[in-house]
Amino acid sequence: MRRLALLLIAVLLSACADVRIAPAPVRLFDDSLFQAPRQVLDAAAIHAPSPAMRAYAAEVRQNRHGKAARQALIDALYRRDDLKLEYDAAITRTAAEAFAARHANCLSLVIMTAALAEEAGIPVVFQSVPTADAWTRNGSLYFNVGHVNLLLGRESGEGLPLYDTGAWQLVDFMPPDAASLRRAERIDRATVTAMFMNNRAAEALARGDINDAYWWTKQAIAAAPGLLHAYNTLAIVYQRHGDHALAEAALRHALQREPDNTMMLSNLVQLLQGAGRPGDAAPVQARLATLQAAQPAPFHDFDLGRQAMAAGDYARARRLFERELRRDPYHAEFHFWLAQAAAQLGDMRAADEHLARAMAGSTTSTDRALYSAKLERLRALTRPH
Repeated sequence: MRRLALLLIAVLLSACADVRIAPAPVRLFDDSLFQAPRQVLDAAAIHAPSPAMRAYAAEVRQNRHGKAARQALIDALYRRDDLKLEYDAAITRTAAEAFAARHANCLSLVIMTAALAEEAGIPVVFQSVPTADAWTRNGSLYFNVGHVNLLLGRESGEGLPLYDTGAWQLVDFMPPDAASLRRAERIDRATVTAMFMNNRAAEALARGDINDAYWWTKQAIAAAPGLLHAYNTLAIVYQRHGDHALAEAALRHALQREPDNTMMLSNLVQLLQGAGRPGDAAPVQARLATLQAAQPAPFHDFDLGRQAMAAGDYARARRLFERELRRDPYHAEFHFWLAQAAAQLGDMRAADEHLARAMAGSTTSTDRALYSAKLERLRALTRPH
């Protein structure tokens, strides 16, 4: 089980980042290209507590032993052994699903905790935390991994002035570095709902369900037109569906709002090159190269490292994987490949260390099982007989 690194601190509430954004242009959507959706949840279903959650919140309030409701909830959820919550990024679950499964990713844990807190009469504020260096990719297309946490306030009747640092307590399940936490911005419930829907769209894409991915993404943009990552997802949906003009329109619409977004510029380059338009891709590539001049693109050194592994140059591969880890020190796949390079060089101690880090940093139960098995096999090979 991956232990949840729960962070609890008193904070000064940051300025609200909610910005009223006009709805996305209708021209970005073409429902006629897709079949009717099988399931797209609305905001109420995503955030609603189940009867079991209501009973749990009531039990917390009744048995808090003189504690404030906020502290009693935190203690009940994350300092008792019976829930045994496990981090798992494979599926984005609703509040009720996360509570029932006891497995959830960061967003689902935040949604579940907010639902329990509100049921217990505890004020909630959602926050988005920038993590610019955390990337994943699906084939040649790039996704930036977002992070959310929440603030729990004192009970409603006590009043919650924004300048009172004791009024709010930060709850973060997988806390990033302190600098990222300081840049956290308040977001509204609609944005959290859109993040949930965008996650579901990405999960649908990962399993090849382009139809569901389209409807989830459309709902995400309707919920929060300012969530630019959703336009990136929409572009990937269209690209996978073969609708290159609509994919380009989605990316260019988002880039009007954030012209220096390297993730979307990278995807636009891939899209234009894939469509056989190198002339149109060239200025976008030049812009991207300028922005990335000070720092290699995500996965650049990792890809070079894998090429070095294939060529049998394990020392160079090791250096390249170490360089990629300096950019993103918690990426499980980078640690896994560094462990393989170290093992090829006969450094079994380093191989053991990085396999252990890969297992600790993995975001799904499937990956944890894989890395755990490889770590056990390595230790069996190096164990004295």
